[in-house]
Amino acid sequence: MSYRKRTALALATAVAGSVVLITAPAAQASVVDVNYDCKTPIGAKSAVSPIDIKAVKTGSSYQVTMTFQKGVSSSPVALGAGAMNPSALIDLGGADKGTIAVKGPANTAEIPANSPIKISDLSGTYVPKGSGKVTLTAGVLTIKALGTVTTCTASNSPRPSLELDVTAAGGGGTTSGGSTSGGSTSGGAPAALPKTGPLDSAVALGTLGATVVLVGAAGVLWLTRRGRRA
Repeated sequence: MSYRKRTALALATAVAGSVVLITAPAAQASVVDVNYDCKTPIGAKSAVSPIDIKAVKTGSSYQVTMTFQKGVSSSPVALGAGAMNPSALIDLGGADKGTIAVKGPANTAEIPANSPIKISDLSGTYVPKGSGKVTLTAGVLTIKALGTVTTCTASNSPRPSLELDVTAAGGGGTTSGGSTSGGSTSGGAPAALPKTGPLDSAVALGTLGATVVLVGAAGVLWLTRRGRRA
């Protein structure tokens, strides 16, 4: 192989390697089977549903979507369109702690009696408060329907559905020694501020009185001198 061909091949390999590094994903996602134990108005029920969690970065926050691939509960009566409202919590781990609240729209079609309730995609916003690798794991699911509430909790300690490499949002300003940057002069002494109030009015009146006294004294001296000349 000629020198030029070897050089071209080396450059092509280096460029390809750099492209792989640049396009490497910053998140790792997987579909996780979650075993839900549900407390329903008609007793306890359980079901397994694969859960998928995705996140799309928007500025300093993430738009998070939680997808249920199977129904996790059922109703003894038919649920008309708009009768069922789902919501859930996503547990945070790793560099950030807490939960993300996600919710979805009500059912658009009737759900027949005693059939699995298909949960619509649930979405919410995640604003990182820590920096580093953060895990997102399916948490408590809540289903509200016909004035009743069904709560489903994961019983199999599922592994995270998503791992993100995040940076804490915001930052804000800080103060040092309990003071701020304003209200001081270049020498470090606090700048003098105008004073108002009764005390200052008294000082002003006293100054005015002293001026009147001085003017009166000057008038007396002028009159005295004029009298002597006469």
